[in-house]
Amino acid sequence: VGGRPRGLRAPPLTAPLPDRSLAQSLWALFTSSLTISLVFAVIPFCRNVKVLASVMALAGLAMGCIDTVANMQLVRVYQKDSAIFLQVLHFFVGFGALLSPLIADPFLSENSCLPANSTVNVTSGRRLFHASRVLGQHHAGAWPWANQTLPGLSPPDGAGTRVSYAFWIMALINLPVPMAVLYLLSKERLLTCCPQRRPLLLSADELALETQPPEKEAASSLPPKVQSHPVHEDLFSCCRRRNFRGAPYSFFAIHVTAALVLFMTDGMTGAYSTFVYSYAVEKPMSMGHRMAGYLPSLFWGFITLGQLVSIPISSRVRPATMVFINVVGVVVTHLVLLAFSYNVIFLFAGTACLGLFLSSTFPSLLAHTEDILQYKGCATTVLVTGAGLGEMSLQMLVGWVFQARGSYSFLVCGVIFACLAFTFYILLLFFHRMHPGLSSAVPPQDRPCGTEGSECYQR
Repeated sequence: VGGRPRGLRAPPLTAPLPDRSLAQSLWALFTSSLTISLVFAVIPFCRNVKVLASVMALAGLAMGCIDTVANMQLVRVYQKDSAIFLQVLHFFVGFGALLSPLIADPFLSENSCLPANSTVNVTSGRRLFHASRVLGQHHAGAWPWANQTLPGLSPPDGAGTRVSYAFWIMALINLPVPMAVLYLLSKERLLTCCPQRRPLLLSADELALETQPPEKEAASSLPPKVQSHPVHEDLFSCCRRRNFRGAPYSFFAIHVTAALVLFMTDGMTGAYSTFVYSYAVEKPMSMGHRMAGYLPSLFWGFITLGQLVSIPISSRVRPATMVFINVVGVVVTHLVLLAFSYNVIFLFAGTACLGLFLSSTFPSLLAHTEDILQYKGCATTVLVTGAGLGEMSLQMLVGWVFQARGSYSFLVCGVIFACLAFTFYILLLFFHRMHPGLSSAVPPQDRPCGTEGSECYQR
């Protein structure tokens, strides 16, 4: 009656069930990470554009799977404490994005890809390189050399081999990741060829017993009918239709508005990093190519720095507050850049500030949205999908506008996207206040033990 001593596990009421969600997640991470290594190893052997496109599409699918599963499992395991772990995850994403070009740089050729006797305007081609690479066939006619083999275009001897080394090195660097996941699979007794051992990771039930405060430990010894076991379900069981029956309209509105916020913020991240170089070398800035080349590096460097700084901050500041500061900061930064569009110093300072404000928006908003929904929805999947769609479509949209209206439209698009992100976040806060929450949406006997209003909590 008085509870068990702190630090001792209560005996299981029933035989432990296999954690299918964890098994599916680990196998998905293993398969996807191994696929990425294989893709990087195969890329140098692709001699056809269609084959290369297919290989890159496969890599994109694998990276999307890793992004979704990693975020989903961190939220599912740590729940209210997931904000700091999400910040750590996204810091390493930014750190990898910053480090990989440095690994590839020594193997890139210093020679121009265009022949010396070509009649193509090289300066113009360099300035709009970032725009042309995302516009696809829409502007293929404007670049007659894009789909042709020009005389003298073949790279110098050994240049192709040197570039291949960069891909092979990245493939080798990534190999420890699937090996580590495979080791974890064996420790979790999920490999049939491995002897049965005690799992390395505690199940969610055991983890809850280990971390419960003493005053709530007695509630854990109640019959299983008052406790929920979501961890034994499938990986995407949260997205089944039966979980949405009877859900209020605010439940769906929160998913949509949060996804739209990330649609805008992640889209701004991709568009700014892609076109800031082109904006800098065009009028009115007219910066040199070397100086303008520092802007994307500065942007990604401060994104990585912001993600690192956000790790300790997220343990003290609520995710909702962090998202509000980030969104307001993005709006103010874009307005300042637009007001001082002729000033190089403001361009560099604004690029750094924009990287800081955009850095922690995704993990903070993900943690905040899942907390609103009491970890009962499929917010992680919806938010990751929305962010990916924004990163893909807004870059193309900005490219088209950039070509049609000139470089000044780049900052105008940024202001519009930032204001839309702020508007969608205000709508998210509004729907949060309208959302009934767990207390009124779930009967007491079905609420997780220990939560406010649950049957064992009342006892």
